[in-house]
Amino acid sequence: MVAVLHNKESMARKKTSARADSDVMVRREIDAPRGLVFEAWIEPRHLCQWWGPHGFTNLRCELDVRQGGAIRIDMRGPDGTVYLMGGFYEEVVVPDRLVFSTSPLDSLDHSLLDVLNTVLFENDGHKTMLTVQAHVLRSTEESAPYLQEMESDWKESLERLDSYLGTLR
Repeated sequence: MVAVLHNKESMARKKTSARADSDVMVRREIDAPRGLVFEAWIEPRHLCQWWGPHGFTNLRCELDVRQGGAIRIDMRGPDGTVYLMGGFYEEVVVPDRLVFSTSPLDSLDHSLLDVLNTVLFENDGHKTMLTVQAHVLRSTEESAPYLQEMESDWKESLERLDSYLGTLR
């Protein structure tokens, strides 16, 4: 669900708050070597194949993977709704760690929610232990559906990542 803010006055009335109770940590063993898993996070041709919950496709997947570089992903849900997301890379440590912000956007590119994501890539033999930590920095009333689904959305995204990487082996 994408809320539309019509003017600056309506934006000023929106309550914002930090939602530490909505923070999420998801761990998953990925059946692929760490270098390949890391590449799947930083190459748009890979990321667009798995990013998002089950049934979603990515219409736009633009990544400038460097500190301060931008992220823009437009996802289409199973019902045809398009969900816009922007963000920035805070830290890129190949092949160990990615830190980036994500913000679901309304149709005017206003942020509904700001999340700082930390992804850790640990060698586990020929597999990779992946840890995603999503820390809510700011939320609005309109972001409640995103917060409610954040953990399940990350779990489904990582399932899709594992399945996608299986097609590359």
